[in-house]
Amino acid sequence: MKVTIDRFEGNYAVVELENKTVSNMPIELLPKGAKEGSVLKIELDTEATNNQKERIQKLMDEVWE
Repeated sequence: MKVTIDRFEGNYAVVELENKTVSNMPIELLPKGAKEGSVLKIELDTEATNNQKERIQKLMDEVWE
C-alpha cells in the first residue's frame, strides 16, 4: 500500500490512501525526511513477523515448562 502525505496538522500527517480517502498518521511513524508530497510504502514484513512469533513462542515455552 502506498500513501501520499497531503499536509501536516499538529502531531499528525494527513495522508491520502490509494482509494483517495484520507487518514491521519502520527508523525512519529514517518521516516526521517518525509514531507508534504512524499509517497510512503507500507508493507508487511513477513520475515520479522515470523521471527517475533518464534521468539515469543520460545519465551512462552520456557515459562510453561
